[in-house]
Amino acid sequence: MTREEAEAILQRTFELPKFYDEQWLTIDKILKGEKVLLIEKTGFGKSLCFQFPATVFNGVTVIFSPLIALMRDQVKKLKALGIAAECINSEQTSEENTQIINDAKQGKIKILYIAPERQENSEWIEATRQMNLSMVVVDEAHCISVWGHDFRPAFKRIINLVKLLPKGLPVLATTATATKRVELDLAQQIGDNIVTVRGNLMRDNFKLFVVKVSSEDEKLIWVGKNVNSLPGSGILYTGTRIDTEIYSKWFENLKISSVAYSAGLDADSRIDIENGLMANKWKCIISTNALGMGIDKPDIRFIIHTQIPQSPIHYYQEIGRAGRDGQPCYLILFYNPKDRKLPEAFIEGGRPSITKYEKVITTIKSELLGERDLMKRTNLKQNQIRVIKADLIEQGIIREVIIGRSKMYEFIPNSQLLNTKAFEELRNAKLSDLESMIAYVETDGSRMKFLCDYLGDNSNHTFTNCDNTGEKKISVNVTPEWTEKLQNFREEYFPKLEVESKDSRIVNGVAASYYGFSNVGAALHRSKYEQGGDFPDFLLKLVLKAFRKNFGQEKFDLVVYVPPTSSGDLVKNFAVKVSQVLEFPISHNLTKSRVTKEQKVFENRFLKSDNVSGAFTFTTPNDINGKSILLIDDIFDSGATMKEIGRMLTNFGAIKIAPIVIARTVGGDIV
Repeated sequence: MTREEAEAILQRTFELPKFYDEQWLTIDKILKGEKVLLIEKTGFGKSLCFQFPATVFNGVTVIFSPLIALMRDQVKKLKALGIAAECINSEQTSEENTQIINDAKQGKIKILYIAPERQENSEWIEATRQMNLSMVVVDEAHCISVWGHDFRPAFKRIINLVKLLPKGLPVLATTATATKRVELDLAQQIGDNIVTVRGNLMRDNFKLFVVKVSSEDEKLIWVGKNVNSLPGSGILYTGTRIDTEIYSKWFENLKISSVAYSAGLDADSRIDIENGLMANKWKCIISTNALGMGIDKPDIRFIIHTQIPQSPIHYYQEIGRAGRDGQPCYLILFYNPKDRKLPEAFIEGGRPSITKYEKVITTIKSELLGERDLMKRTNLKQNQIRVIKADLIEQGIIREVIIGRSKMYEFIPNSQLLNTKAFEELRNAKLSDLESMIAYVETDGSRMKFLCDYLGDNSNHTFTNCDNTGEKKISVNVTPEWTEKLQNFREEYFPKLEVESKDSRIVNGVAASYYGFSNVGAALHRSKYEQGGDFPDFLLKLVLKAFRKNFGQEKFDLVVYVPPTSSGDLVKNFAVKVSQVLEFPISHNLTKSRVTKEQKVFENRFLKSDNVSGAFTFTTPNDINGKSILLIDDIFDSGATMKEIGRMLTNFGAIKIAPIVIARTVGGDIV
């Protein structure tokens, strides 16, 4: 097919006038049955490089993508063009996914998007043998490489499929963010004379700024004062889910139109927010890095990072979502030297310590275990277990076995010893990436050139689009007026405790603050661990404000408090003060029926639940029957303790249990 013939089809099918030269170069190679690695900037139009060939091939093109939002967005657009496209993902019912697979086997679908994790599904594995495959596409291909910024073990399985494909069946791997090291790794893994097409990554319409600050307050104040004066709508990226909530509530307090987004939302809420983003419903989406990859919105006018990313690759990936229409966009990165602690924690957590690997090996040596039991035996978090499992399977130390409907793991006798060299190399490489990100912050040269050089695009170009090369530097001006606004916000913003369940009459409660959000955590720590005496009165005032904001003038029949594990009478004395001010009677009869450990020693929710299961009783149960209870504790972490007490009090006849605490921890929620 000539370029002229292809562009005639392009105009009819996709309503586009012509290809870019590098798009056609890629498509021409795919039409000839070659394997191609395409490295192009965000917004270039990489998706057309596989969507066009898919429409002219006879069979079905399968696209592996980690991004459900991208799948939905592209399927919607393809269907609008009359192209038979579907996606299979975890947010659809099994019946919906099965129907789509059957349609693909029957040749009713041209383009099928699927998550890489689906390759572990036996129905999908069998279906691929019955499909008339015309092409395989790996989108966000950097996820295959351990040196990539978003490596995912499930992506490695795609390579197994690619190696089984007949010769001459085209394969396309695409990414916007591959260093030379990642490029070479991908080419080696996919193999068979793969051709690399690498474009230039420069974005002249970017306006890049770094804002150096000395506190979180300065970040909150600057965005509060200035976000409405930025053009159009945009995204504010935070480091954790809790931060999305804090910034969202701050904007709500200031009447700035915004909404919070994270992986913790249900599927319908995420879809609603993604649609609202496309329609410019809000000035700003406040999100973890769960939002954005694959969102094809051309007119995102600004992206603000309140937390430094782990590497220049992460940063380029995230800012690449702005200004796809070629019009000016503002990229603002806040930096406080203390901010490096969070990416360092991500890096350390990305590969668990060697002792944790050894703990898993020792545990599996002694018995066949599923994931949940493995978490319980080792006291490790779920994501740590999954990383360790993937590495041990790849090294041939353990293997997966299916028993009934359960996936179990067993030790392979006489297997090789754990090879830790690769882990250390990877950890050191990621720490080096973080140092490069800090070098980006500190550079006095062109920020755009810094990013291009880092990503392997050494094209000769003069940039004048950052605060070092022509744009005015941004600084933070903290005034008494804004300091007071922020203080007032802190005294009015009370985190929710989500504890409701079907088997209990406990209701969602409230905390006076997050543990690290203000001086609340420091005050708690002094009292609990530094012999600082009873919790100070300012905490009492804050808890009472939280109570009144959440429960108004509601009357409770009884105040009870969580019995201590190690903090003596601190919670008891505090609860007495609360009961005196509110004039609710207090009971001291909630006790422990067995010894428990401090919840903070447990890493996962299963062990936290086991630690408190059946551990509480009420010595005078008749006092509870038919009563509404205000349940008080100092710190809320996983919620397991509150939920367990709620169930017990429900069984004794309580009609309502309302929890209230001094502080809620940030916990393990990140994206």
